[in-house]
Amino acid sequence: MSARVLVTGAHRGIGSACACAFARAGARLALADIRSPENTAEAARQRGAVEVLDLACDVSDANAVAVMGEAVKTAFGGLDLLVHCAGIIHEAPLLDTPVADFDRVITVNLRGSFLVGKTAIALMEGGEQAPARVIMIASDMAYYGRETFSPYVASKHGVLGLVRSWAKEFAPRILVNAICPGPIDTEMLGAANMSAEWRKKELAIPLARFGKPEEVAELAVFLAGSGGRYFTGQG
Repeated sequence: MSARVLVTGAHRGIGSACACAFARAGARLALADIRSPENTAEAARQRGAVEVLDLACDVSDANAVAVMGEAVKTAFGGLDLLVHCAGIIHEAPLLDTPVADFDRVITVNLRGSFLVGKTAIALMEGGEQAPARVIMIASDMAYYGRETFSPYVASKHGVLGLVRSWAKEFAPRILVNAICPGPIDTEMLGAANMSAEWRKKELAIPLARFGKPEEVAELAVFLAGSGGRYFTGQG
């Protein structure tokens, strides 16, 4: 049976790249974004996806996530893999950050991860022979912090807390991991959106370049496959 995969944040960037990567593996895909990811759905079909659902879902809205979960259950009967990529970023000095902006980042990135993860795990059966997988996209900033990004850093640090807790709660039936990319060239986190100081700091890494969404997708495919059978609680 083809793997049943839910990818959030699928309209663009890492989410779109992950959707296309799993399509090439012949997955049955449910693709969700705050607006219907029709572009990625068509690309996934062209790359060999067995079945594709494209769903509009605000991951911070509990009712919308519940509706998404019901759509996946009706179409696929369950779920084998979640790749949760939906998120937003915010750059501003702390003293210039309104509470509303902090709340928005935490609501989308952390509450959204909680809601989507809880809904997906409820649809997973898994077992020691064929464990289901949850892969959350966090950030390297969750480890080392970054000035002027405190709401984003806090949200992604929280995502790692969910991952480590769920890994212990659901092992060995479900394996839960995070991917913590450095700078990836996407519309959300691309050079065109960066201040000069931000860009300089992002490039101060050994590879001295931005990563590609496809490079993150390759890691997601590895974690979802047989090579990832002994990974859980990592990120």
